[in-house]
Amino acid sequence: MTPTNLSEHKFNFPQFWRQLTAAAGLMVMLSFSATGGAESPSAMLFSESARLAEEARSHGTMAVQGLDAWLFFDQELAHIASGPFWGDRAAEVSRATNPEFADPLPAILDFHAQLQAAGVELLLVPVPPKAMIYPDFVSQALAERLTTQDAAARLDPAHQEFYERLRDQGIPVLDLTKVFLQERFADQGPLFCRQDTHWSGVGCVVAAREIGELVRNMPWYAEITPQEFDSRWHDMEISGDLWRALDAPDLALETVSLRQVGREAPTGLEPVDPDQGSPIILLGDSHNLVFHAGGDMHAQASGLADQLALELGLPVDLIAVRGSGATPARINLFRRAQRNPEYWQDKKLVIWVFTAREFTHADGWRVVPIAP
Repeated sequence: MTPTNLSEHKFNFPQFWRQLTAAAGLMVMLSFSATGGAESPSAMLFSESARLAEEARSHGTMAVQGLDAWLFFDQELAHIASGPFWGDRAAEVSRATNPEFADPLPAILDFHAQLQAAGVELLLVPVPPKAMIYPDFVSQALAERLTTQDAAARLDPAHQEFYERLRDQGIPVLDLTKVFLQERFADQGPLFCRQDTHWSGVGCVVAAREIGELVRNMPWYAEITPQEFDSRWHDMEISGDLWRALDAPDLALETVSLRQVGREAPTGLEPVDPDQGSPIILLGDSHNLVFHAGGDMHAQASGLADQLALELGLPVDLIAVRGSGATPARINLFRRAQRNPEYWQDKKLVIWVFTAREFTHADGWRVVPIAP
């Protein structure tokens, strides 16, 4: 969920928190047992995330103030603290109003099966939680306890296990966590906005590079005649959604680096518009809209869709929502196919990009048909 509407932020948190803290106690206990009494780095992040999420809830804010002007989303921290989120545990940690739709696994498997039947490939690209990539900026307690090596290591055992389960079922998963950790201090800036819930323009570039490498190796891509697009970097000051939620006017706005993509024209770069006839569908939440759609998404022509156009030499068909990339995005995909009976005819690939916190914080993972 992207907090563009604060009313979306309301749910039955007391019940959720009781379930979460019970799970937290279990996980910390298991960590102590496995390490002879010393908390593991992942358990440190787990317990601190749980504490900070509860603290934010008690203060009625979604923004958690970290170090060096970094802000974190309380729902993302609560997701980190939830541990495993599929199978029998799904209903315990999910915010879904209907427990029947709490588990993300059946919906993802069904979506993949439908696409396979239509001759279309799926690439699942969950966006790692910001706190998993920059844990040493979450709080002073973590900064003091995590070594440099700890901060650059994977602290997401639940995600890794879930992605392996998906791969075992034949679903291609691009897990960006490893490369994001390797490049978390990129020359152009961090991979996430310091004061927004989304990844940064630099994060979009790195993600598009990794996606592009996989797509260019798909057999059908050899038949594509790539187009030429231009790009240039520039800096932009933004007022992130977490900065606005924190209501701390003394905290300076952040400046992000963006790679604008388009075609050179006398007036500057003309954006590359999404193309519903593209063989590639980019599906998901507002991580696909930030720096692309303008307005509350900050900028245009610099988001993931734009970077993919540059990497692949063709525009993508964009279906993204300012909300949940789990079920609502797939409903919008169904509606597009409903309006056009030949919609799937020339499609080759769906790239499904959404924040990993959706695994627990989507309002349900429903089975949705891809066409009437």
